[in-house]
Amino acid sequence: MAQQSRCWLFALSLLGCLTASAASPVWVVHGTHNTIYLAGSVHMLKASDAQLPGAFDRAYAASKTLVMELALDKVDPLETASWMMEHGMLRDGVTLSSLLGPERYRRVTAESARLGVPAEVSDQLAPWALALQLTELRYAQLGFNPELGVEQQLEHRAQTDGKPIRGLETLDEQLGVLEHLSYPDQARFLDRVVDDLHSMDSETASVIAAWRNADAAKLATLLGDEYKSFPTLYRTLVTDRNRRWLPQIEQLLRDDQDYFVVVGALHLVGDGGLLELLRHDGFKAESLN
Repeated sequence: MAQQSRCWLFALSLLGCLTASAASPVWVVHGTHNTIYLAGSVHMLKASDAQLPGAFDRAYAASKTLVMELALDKVDPLETASWMMEHGMLRDGVTLSSLLGPERYRRVTAESARLGVPAEVSDQLAPWALALQLTELRYAQLGFNPELGVEQQLEHRAQTDGKPIRGLETLDEQLGVLEHLSYPDQARFLDRVVDDLHSMDSETASVIAAWRNADAAKLATLLGDEYKSFPTLYRTLVTDRNRRWLPQIEQLLRDDQDYFVVVGALHLVGDGGLLELLRHDGFKAESLN
């Protein structure tokens, strides 16, 4: 249960990080008396591709505190599972079939069954919750492991080293971002996940390779304007969260110690990205080579 419940967090975050076009996985932002290393992450990796780029090692070594979307060392798997049971289930007689209609429902349940989720289970899940579960199961089937992702590797290292870990948001804030989508938008989100299930392996491999090589042009070619076709999802997953995180990051820049801040790479770039927001407020960001 511990592994499964923690995967929910990474399935959610991975949906964001796979649409980035950052020029480097790690950026340097200078405060008056300190430095923040700001990194775009990939939250799940395969065992054959788990070694982090050298820039992560340098940023980690130079920092006194590790900051992530969630302070993973403080995440209680039972609390996560309980939250999903309370918030991810349909209630008051509403079922997935009634929300999707016959044709979409047949397609979704067929894909769910192939991943081991029977119709009697999927029919009780809110569309956003089923989308996350299918994402998690498909990535696990392909050999991606959150324990090998950037955050988990850094968390384990920080615990071994006694380095403090801080989070930018709470469990409720992270898992709740999709809950508040309207049912039509949740269904559209589920459609997008189902559309991508069979191409996940090759597309994700290409994106990770471009991320690892800091190949912005390749990432842009691979990913294009995906989120522009679904601005509500982009705002929910990215823009709104960035604006909640920005004051916290700028407060860190007024400190006198160095921090390593690690978030999904999509949060760094593009309209409303953290790099743009920081530059607008007068902070200069440079790539860590």
